[in-house]
Amino acid sequence: MSRSTRPLLIVVGGTEPVFRGYCVEQAAAAYPIAVIDTKPPSWQQHLVVDHEVADTHDPAAVVAAGLALAARHPIAGVVTWDEYTLVPSAELTARLGLPGNSTVAMNACRDKATSRRLFAEHGVPSAASTRVDTLAEATTAAVRTGFPVVLKPSSHAGSIGVIRVDTPELLPSAWEFAAAGAGEQGPEGSGVLVEEYLSGPEISVECVTQHGVTTALAVTRKEVAFPPYFEEVGHTLSAGDPLLPEVAPIAVQAVRALGVTAGVQHVEMRLTASGPRIIEVNSRIGGDLIGQLVRLATGLDLPRIASDVACGQVPDLTPTAHGTAAIKLVYPPASGTLSARALAIHPGPEFPWLHQVTWLRDVGERVVLPPAGNLDTSRVGFFVVTADSPEAAQDSLSRLTDALALSVAP
Repeated sequence: MSRSTRPLLIVVGGTEPVFRGYCVEQAAAAYPIAVIDTKPPSWQQHLVVDHEVADTHDPAAVVAAGLALAARHPIAGVVTWDEYTLVPSAELTARLGLPGNSTVAMNACRDKATSRRLFAEHGVPSAASTRVDTLAEATTAAVRTGFPVVLKPSSHAGSIGVIRVDTPELLPSAWEFAAAGAGEQGPEGSGVLVEEYLSGPEISVECVTQHGVTTALAVTRKEVAFPPYFEEVGHTLSAGDPLLPEVAPIAVQAVRALGVTAGVQHVEMRLTASGPRIIEVNSRIGGDLIGQLVRLATGLDLPRIASDVACGQVPDLTPTAHGTAAIKLVYPPASGTLSARALAIHPGPEFPWLHQVTWLRDVGERVVLPPAGNLDTSRVGFFVVTADSPEAAQDSLSRLTDALALSVAP
């Protein structure tokens, strides 16, 4: 353990290297950091001043770990980009007397039933929603709402257990799928939500809030696949997206309705025929490297911004770039054993627009598509590209897809 002369920033969870490693690196570039995680630092050891091992989903364990760190160092702030550690991190922040979100607000974000209630009370355009515990209750709610409906666990993330149901006949099997997901969800909510299906393109608005004032920074346009499930397979983000002035006020309204006062928010919504409507507010940096897309397209560093807010510093929200960045998540053509995986294009001077190629599965490993598979078993890898426009980014992703050799043996 080394000792810093500056107050530390505590990072709770969120140290998975592939999709969250950049967050740790960018926070550590700005502040000396200590980590609370389920195991000691490994790849990030050189970035960490001190650490504590704890169950990051357990508020009492996180508070105890944070107090142990505070006994050894002055603490400047607490931050997380892990959905399931939002409430424990808020409890630690309060215990240390530091500025940040309340546990009430973080519970409201985590429990989608509470979110829907607050959206309705504050006039935020969202979806009709009913929390249920049984198939019989789900059937009654679905008939009242009108098909198609969406079933989703009240306090999960990553589209786990989320399914669209088009007819009453499909409800029993859909209920089994959603209820299985709900059985693994966080303690902030319970049961399954039966919701109005929002038809239209899906986007997210990346926001930052300090002292209760929210600024919408960017719009991420999403590609969703594998219906009736909602698997996100791609994201495109452009600086100065013309949608931003239209959707920013709704995102700000949603953040305020939940009582969020600090940090970075990933606000998901659908562009329906009646206008933008909120899906949910995630009070952390978006997954799937969305924070990296923000940096590549606009120059804004979301982990640094989140760290500044946590430490009571005013973040710099001045864009330094004006481009487009996109990520394509690669899925196999079928479930089975990956038998071939090759890309004829590689990052380098010949292809300056290809920012990153990362493989998540090797030949010989098993891959499983939804609904049996999850994000860990379905994805083979991903590509990140930069471009001058969304159209050019999509052209580059199409070129990569054409150059990809991918096959699966049953």
